[in-house]
Amino acid sequence: MISGTSVIAVVGPTASGKTDLALRIALAKGGEVVSADSMQVYRGMDIGTGKIPVAERTVPHFGLDLVDPGEPYSAALFQSYARRCFKDIHARGKRAILCGGTGFYVRAAIDGYEFPKGEQVGNSIRDTYHAFAQANGTQALWEALHKADPESAAIIPPADVKRVIRAFELLEDGTSYAQQRERLSSIPQVVPCVFLGLKVEPDILRRRIDQRVDAMFEAGLVEEVRSLLDGGFRQGITAPQAIGYKEVVAALDGEITLDEAKERIKVSTRRYAKRQRTWFRKDSRIIWLDADSGDLEELERQALAVIDSTDNAFSVSVH
Repeated sequence: MISGTSVIAVVGPTASGKTDLALRIALAKGGEVVSADSMQVYRGMDIGTGKIPVAERTVPHFGLDLVDPGEPYSAALFQSYARRCFKDIHARGKRAILCGGTGFYVRAAIDGYEFPKGEQVGNSIRDTYHAFAQANGTQALWEALHKADPESAAIIPPADVKRVIRAFELLEDGTSYAQQRERLSSIPQVVPCVFLGLKVEPDILRRRIDQRVDAMFEAGLVEEVRSLLDGGFRQGITAPQAIGYKEVVAALDGEITLDEAKERIKVSTRRYAKRQRTWFRKDSRIIWLDADSGDLEELERQALAVIDSTDNAFSVSVH
């Protein structure tokens, strides 16, 4: 177990209010925020990822704008980065607040996950399968995985190229994606942490997602996508996981209308939120707060009560 002040993790599905609550907790606790979002690491992808605007970052925020769109990034890299952030934040006498909806990034930062070398960025195995996918298509890549490792292929959608390639990397390392996923529940926690989760009733979350997507278009999502295309980042923003970007690119290419793009983004975001809820529900460490009302003051009050009680318990156990 890594010693030190406990991290405060704020997790939950997209549009649940994590960013706003994490900021309030940081202000109340003298904290700094570390984003655990696999898309917010990309520079220029601001509106479509729901990145907190610079003007609203009233406390330091980390984990944002780390690499260019399309540049490989991984949970293994985030693990090292986040733990450096925790150490530096605590050394300054501040409290680290880990905020995000990418469940694997949260677990990588807090738990003793040992990444095989296949998880790292910049290896020949990954380059080989990327080239195969580009030459033969994502379906052919998935079918090759199904032939080599049917158990892993059964739990990875064909369109999820990133995870299909990861599965091949793990095979090369003598294990499998399916086995790795099964072991997740038994990996020990190594960073002291209190987990706060925001739960929102599905119909309410659906409405919030729809409103959020509408707001993104009003805030200039189309212009943001045009700028990224002009910057040469087409491959990065048309990746399967780039919800909100690949749909607008399709509209700008004339394949669909902007209204159709907006509806596709809403549907894809709802599906992503459902996967997030499924992931986080499996973690018994999370203390769930009811975020249906969207009352941030009440959420902050509840969150701080949980944090204070946990801190007191931690202090007693230490002594």
